[in-house]
Amino acid sequence: MNEEKKTPLTAEFTKGLLKENPVLVMLLGMCPTLAVTTMASNAIGMGLATTFVLVCSNLVISLLKGVIPKAVRLPCFIVIIAGFVTLISFVMQKYLPLLYRSLGVFLTLITVNCIILGRAEAFASKNKPLASVLDGLGMGLGFTLALFAMGSVREILGSGSWFGIKLPYLKNDPMLIFIMPAGGFFVLGCIIALVGKLSKKKPPKEISCENCPSASICGRSKKDTADKAGESEAAE
Repeated sequence: MNEEKKTPLTAEFTKGLLKENPVLVMLLGMCPTLAVTTMASNAIGMGLATTFVLVCSNLVISLLKGVIPKAVRLPCFIVIIAGFVTLISFVMQKYLPLLYRSLGVFLTLITVNCIILGRAEAFASKNKPLASVLDGLGMGLGFTLALFAMGSVREILGSGSWFGIKLPYLKNDPMLIFIMPAGGFFVLGCIIALVGKLSKKKPPKEISCENCPSASICGRSKKDTADKAGESEAAE
């Protein structure tokens, strides 16, 4: 039985919003998360660009999974992802030049974003196109929401503005530390703690594949469990 039959399609979409949020739960994509979230507009731009690449690359990889040789699957994934990154870069450079310049090299680095490569390897290469598209869309929107939350907090407190609109009481005396790297780490930690509190999720007692949010789509946890069982039998 394949994964699409086991899990409802709605669950494939919603899991990336909070339960398996790539930033706030799986702690992936930290580089662009910390780098571009000094402004809410930059955060949304990066999030939507990444969502576009996620959805398109998941779809193409899912369609081609039967013809891509296993020995070269990662290089093939990177070529597919790079094609869509180039496309969105050209579009943004033409129609959103200010945002394009603000994102800078981090837009190009979407190609090697571990969120996109991770979903390609762990999900799109093993599931049907519709489920892969919904998975990419959910993960992309979850990434966008996390960046938007961080960008809003950092811009409001650090610049005294929101989407470039100056805010009363804050515009004359902003806390500049929030637009610096230290402020980014502080805001990220607070948001992660808040999400953990709201979801009532307790930290795992043991760090292992079984406690990974993606364990259900990865055969590693089953292998580790079988290995532990074998070790126990051998000991007896």
